Amino acid sequence: MAGNNHGHTPAAWTGVTIAFIGFCVSGAFTVLANPVGFWAGIVVIALGGVVGMVMRSMGMGQQKRTVQQPQSQQQLT
Repeated sequence: MAGNNHGHTPAAWTGVTIAFIGFCVSGAFTVLANPVGFWAGIVVIALGGVVGMVMRSMGMGQQKRTVQQPQSQQQLT
């Protein structure tokens, strides 16, 4: 795991931060027995995922690694 850059991107940090705020909002309104606030928190959680994906598509996520295929060996005849 240490060899990759999993999650260390602006897209990942932003998406997780927004989702964390949504979890906090949803949890607080659960304790307060307020269903509207709970569902608002759930919407914020989903918004965090959408923001993360949009930022990744804008190039702020981890770059895809290209795997080079080994050269095929030529047969000696």
